[in-house]
Amino acid sequence: MTATRPESRARSVPESGSEEPAAPARGGRGQAVGAGIIAAAVGFTSSSAVVLAGLTAVGATAAQAASGLLAVCVTQALGMWILGLRYRLPITLAWSTPGAALLTGAGAVTGGWPAAVGAFAVTGVLIVATGCSARLGRLITAIPVEVAQAMLAGVLLPLCLAPLRALTTSSAGVVVPVLAVWLVLQRFASRWAVPGAFGTAVVAAGIAMAGGHHGVRAADLAPRLEWTVPHWSWQAMIGIAIPLYVVTMAAQNLPGVAVMNSFGYRVPWRASMTVTGLGTIAGAPAGGHAINLAAISAALAAAPSAHPDPRRRWWSTMSAGACYLVLAPASAALVALAAAAPAGVLETVAGLALIATFGSALTAALGPATHRTAAAVTFLVSASGIAVFGIGAAFWAVVAGLLVRWVLAAGGPGAVGHTSAATAVAANPDDEDESEPEDAAVYRDDSGARGAMCPSCTVS
Repeated sequence: MTATRPESRARSVPESGSEEPAAPARGGRGQAVGAGIIAAAVGFTSSSAVVLAGLTAVGATAAQAASGLLAVCVTQALGMWILGLRYRLPITLAWSTPGAALLTGAGAVTGGWPAAVGAFAVTGVLIVATGCSARLGRLITAIPVEVAQAMLAGVLLPLCLAPLRALTTSSAGVVVPVLAVWLVLQRFASRWAVPGAFGTAVVAAGIAMAGGHHGVRAADLAPRLEWTVPHWSWQAMIGIAIPLYVVTMAAQNLPGVAVMNSFGYRVPWRASMTVTGLGTIAGAPAGGHAINLAAISAALAAAPSAHPDPRRRWWSTMSAGACYLVLAPASAALVALAAAAPAGVLETVAGLALIATFGSALTAALGPATHRTAAAVTFLVSASGIAVFGIGAAFWAVVAGLLVRWVLAAGGPGAVGHTSAATAVAANPDDEDESEPEDAAVYRDDSGARGAMCPSCTVS
């Protein structure tokens, strides 16, 4: 191989003659800084409720859930600074929103919260290993697109139904304004629809607190890390670690590379997986579940609107990291507000944040007719919430989907192969290694468009 090593930064930014000229353009640093702040604000307000719900579902107390949110804010901020300063690229990181949604469906496992923390750490180890081993990267991308997306859609279905359930409770008077704000903003300013719903829920919680129905001590608002010694449970490894790893890779890291590639940037694959994996490992004892490459917020930081000069857009990454560090101490206050809010309001915001992801995942899973039966079985098993031998539905959904797909594929050659032959990244050609294929950096489908897993890019 003759590929240049990742230390060569010049090949990582759009070159002259591409759609985005590399020639210096006029534009202040404030433009890029503002783009980074918007990316962080949208990411935090759009899915922090999902993170809190997921951590609570696997056994975290309110304090431990707040600590987990604080941990992922800090680790992804530091990761963005490390990658931004090293490569001068607008590489934006985020917590795994689909992973948090998966935790909500997984529920408590044998060993409780310490076992979940151990599974988080193992997920980080697997992410690091993916960056170091092209074979592991190829293994994760070998999972059929329709199976991965159907599993994700099944996990998201119960969460997306939460707003409807809340309408039938005593909280309907608060939920209706949240839904109304979301719908209006979805029509006129879709980027701010979920943040607007989040803000409405915060106001509702504030009114409830002011009414004296919920007492909040000043100590409850102080940010702090709650350390947990990881416990190793095979049920948690299979029921949480493996599905969390698969979802994080399929719905975040691979689409994140595709988004950056669409703007002409080459992501340093090995370095990105190492930083996000180590960040996940470091944040696990404090309750952080996983961090990864961002998808939607990556577009906010890497697009021409961030700065006319592609070589200066990395400033947006630095400001996004700083913004997350500013928002991190708000984790405890957010948990206190969630506790004060009427029942079902937090779940409503989380469900609204995941509707677009659910629709995209379901379309990617059931759209093509070739393997629709296998995808449907995967979706139904995942949505069922069953647990066998202490292992959650997400794992069994993948097993069932692969089994049905294999049985039906044996019936004829027309059933063999992926629905849309997606070639995902196993490694970046900038990370030269004899075991890595030269063409492994491109994550595109047959038409050259963004890969088939990318429709499930989440707001993060």
